[in-house]
Amino acid sequence: MKRILLIIFSSVLLLAAVLIFRTLSFHSKQISVEAVPLYKTDDATIQRLSEAIQFKTISYQDSGKMDTSQFNGLHRFLQNSFPLVDSFLTLEKINTYSLLYKWQGSNVSLKPILLMAHQDVVPVDPLTLPGWAHPPFDGVVKDGFVFGRGALDIKSGIMSEMEAVEYLVRENFKPERTVYLAYGHDEEIGGKEGAFKIAKHLQEQHVELEFVIDEGGSIISGIVPGIAKPVAIIGIAEKGYVSLELTVEEEGGHSSMPPKQTAIGILSAAISKLETHSFPTKMEGVGSAMLDYVGPEMDFGMRLVFANRWLFGPVIESQLDKKNSTRASMHTTIAATIFKSGEKENVLPIKASAVINFRIMSGDSIQGVIDFVKTVLNDERIKIGMTSQFGDEPSFVSDTESESFKLLQKTTQQIFPDVLVAPYLVLGATDSKHYKNLTKNIFRFEPTRLVDADLKRIHGTDERISIESYKESISFYIQLIKNSN
Repeated sequence: MKRILLIIFSSVLLLAAVLIFRTLSFHSKQISVEAVPLYKTDDATIQRLSEAIQFKTISYQDSGKMDTSQFNGLHRFLQNSFPLVDSFLTLEKINTYSLLYKWQGSNVSLKPILLMAHQDVVPVDPLTLPGWAHPPFDGVVKDGFVFGRGALDIKSGIMSEMEAVEYLVRENFKPERTVYLAYGHDEEIGGKEGAFKIAKHLQEQHVELEFVIDEGGSIISGIVPGIAKPVAIIGIAEKGYVSLELTVEEEGGHSSMPPKQTAIGILSAAISKLETHSFPTKMEGVGSAMLDYVGPEMDFGMRLVFANRWLFGPVIESQLDKKNSTRASMHTTIAATIFKSGEKENVLPIKASAVINFRIMSGDSIQGVIDFVKTVLNDERIKIGMTSQFGDEPSFVSDTESESFKLLQKTTQQIFPDVLVAPYLVLGATDSKHYKNLTKNIFRFEPTRLVDADLKRIHGTDERISIESYKESISFYIQLIKNSN
């Protein structure tokens, strides 16, 4: 018995030693840099953002609804608002409405960088209009915010990048490294006519980029339990995307003599089955990299947990599973978004169909999703097809050890000295996916401070951006261009 107790005691001591050693070896990945002075903006800077929001550059699924006059008006506005950009940079209009600016660098041996945003915005649901504090396309400036559709997604990105370049040209800054600014016109419906064609144009010119920066992560407070500081989450990968249509066809008839299961019943049961058979959780890859950056900044107890994920993985997963946003970062998601069936209350529907949207984790694939659905449902009555011939596979993962990521981290901490930086998996889709053949370094980061409630404003009601945050974002792009030399 003593021997058994001794073995148990020794094992406990050994485990404790391993846990403590790994915790003490769990070093911070944040870097120490000196903050730089912020660019001083004036009222005219904020007014220009307000005016940009007033152009109703809306993307519709039906491209025939596109109001081209709004895009042309925005183009003229940019030309008039930024005369030095117009004079010193070359502009190519790609597919009529997408914009590609080039600021030629002095050292052609350096690969160019490309800063992105998009001109288009999503429509505003008329039913939500009473909930807006100010009309969505008035660009109202009030109480320290600029309100309107596009304030966050993402005319603020276009304007802050243009403001940064205009300032640098005015200050006689001459870049060694060529800088591209790329603004597609249809990101909200996939970017096939905008960013895709810009990227194709650059590829045909044999351009190889050092890095690309697009929207994606931002600076969010309260995103990580146990971290008091805001966290700048920089997207180093994004999930793939596919929508499948499930269809059931059965005999119709009078509702007074129903079969044991109607078409609606069969399809409803199938959707319920999918929702209870989730894809496996994946803590490795981008999710693990994020924990490596935020874990060392926690107190000792939490550091011990995150440094020893081999042991505490299930505990971490259970905590992350409590929020939709963090749960979605751990596995391929399943969301039923459209259901159609039935015409009359006393008539059995012949057909029922539903669309299921999947956001695909790295390591999974579109074909893997289709195979998963077939295996889980295992029902010949249900036909499975893609809603279109296109889907997006998960992106590659950009290297956090690359010089490009380090430059981005340095710039972020120079402008936002109070924040932590961490890599992140972008849950949605961005235009950056079209540039995968032009660089190994694609980062998705919008240098804007947000709180949790602001996330609902993106594509939602009362979209707005803090004036102070907008000023910081201009400073970020000024410093990023300087650092990229």
